Amino acid sequence: MSGSGRRRRAAGGDGPARLTKRGRYLLWGAGVCSALLLGVAGVGAWVYNDLNDNIHSADLDDKLGGNRPVNLSPGSKNILVVGSDSRDGDNAKYGKGLTTMQSDTLMVLHIPADRKWAAAVSLPRDSWVRIPSCDRGDGSTSDPHHFKINESFAIGGTTGEVAGAAACTIKTVEANTGLRIDHFVSVDFQGFKGMVNALGGIEICPEQAIHDEKAHLDLEAGCQTVRDEQALGYVRARYGVGDGSDVGRIGRQQEFMQALADKARSKLTSPSALYGFLQSATKSLTTDEALAGIKPLSGLASELKDIPGDRLTFLTVPHYPREADVPGDKANVVWQYPQAAEVFTALAKDREIDKKRVEEDAKDPVYASQVRVQVLNGTGVPGRAAAVSERLTEAGIGVVGTGNAEKSGRTTVTYPPGLERRAAVLAGRLPGAQTREDAEATAGVVTLVVGTDLAVDDIR
Repeated sequence: MSGSGRRRRAAGGDGPARLTKRGRYLLWGAGVCSALLLGVAGVGAWVYNDLNDNIHSADLDDKLGGNRPVNLSPGSKNILVVGSDSRDGDNAKYGKGLTTMQSDTLMVLHIPADRKWAAAVSLPRDSWVRIPSCDRGDGSTSDPHHFKINESFAIGGTTGEVAGAAACTIKTVEANTGLRIDHFVSVDFQGFKGMVNALGGIEICPEQAIHDEKAHLDLEAGCQTVRDEQALGYVRARYGVGDGSDVGRIGRQQEFMQALADKARSKLTSPSALYGFLQSATKSLTTDEALAGIKPLSGLASELKDIPGDRLTFLTVPHYPREADVPGDKANVVWQYPQAAEVFTALAKDREIDKKRVEEDAKDPVYASQVRVQVLNGTGVPGRAAAVSERLTEAGIGVVGTGNAEKSGRTTVTYPPGLERRAAVLAGRLPGAQTREDAEATAGVVTLVVGTDLAVDDIR
């Protein structure tokens, strides 16, 4: 992980928690839930009610619309976890000219029906994706467009309401992954800072000094305990450490939250420390209505706590710099296909992900701009080839021509010998598409016959 330096196993007792280099990764939401589970059994009824009332709920049902993915694995759960970086109150110092809510961390936690494993897929906030139309909450509606994925939180949160921000983010994640999101958890940065302080700080060991003006962070190299603004700055730091990427920051956040959860387990034996931690943890949370309470959150933690460390997988969605497709864009990343689709399909069908295989397959990406495709309309609906071509062009794929084909119920990608990987890149963006080699196909060109089974809005 860039800039995180040497790591040591988390210490017990009251000593400073140390970051582990490898270990059982926990999420923002899962880490908080684990701490809640530790504390609930040891507090009185009045404290329970006090903490329970701290948790904010967001009514999302009437904001998500009806065109949502189907849950293909009843009994499993997909939980969207957001590290919220709003610019209100104490958070205002961390952004200039930003008047809307911001999301700094975004990941999907999948809990399978058998509760024997779990997977968390991190979505870099600089992911260039299609953002669907969303209700801004002020009487206006945004137009569908491509932009960084974290803009969805800002669009829905135009009026400062977490429910709207969550709804637009859920719609965006569902549209780009095909996953049905069952629950939502938002953790605010200021509450995170309070959790760190209640534990007496967390030790980090950067090998190099970190100076990030945007994160308000100045740290020297070497092991040190951070709290308050330093802790918040460390998990926000990006430009003054490592390669300056959002992916590097994701790695530091993962390890920091692991250390926080480990120290919570070891230190929260004092009633005062426990109460202070739980106050900060619960005040920082906003969830959907079904999760809004100590009981449902601790129930979620119970489902996670017995999963073996080697069956809890954390990975970042396969991606590559968008600069490979759009030379002028040095700021964003695009998801890598077909690998990204394979990850999301596995979760949708409740299949455990082989992280090593995913990472191996992603080492040699085929860029969208390397794919040249002829789009043929097999639906009988006038204009469908043009509409599909427009969406593929937005994704960076080169459309060399359009036309008509015999009516087909199945979307099919055919390719000449040697272009199977490029065909797979295209098919990965088209849910349900089948591929086949055609020795007589035009050299260098993949052919897409759009069937009646493909909706334009399903293209990723």
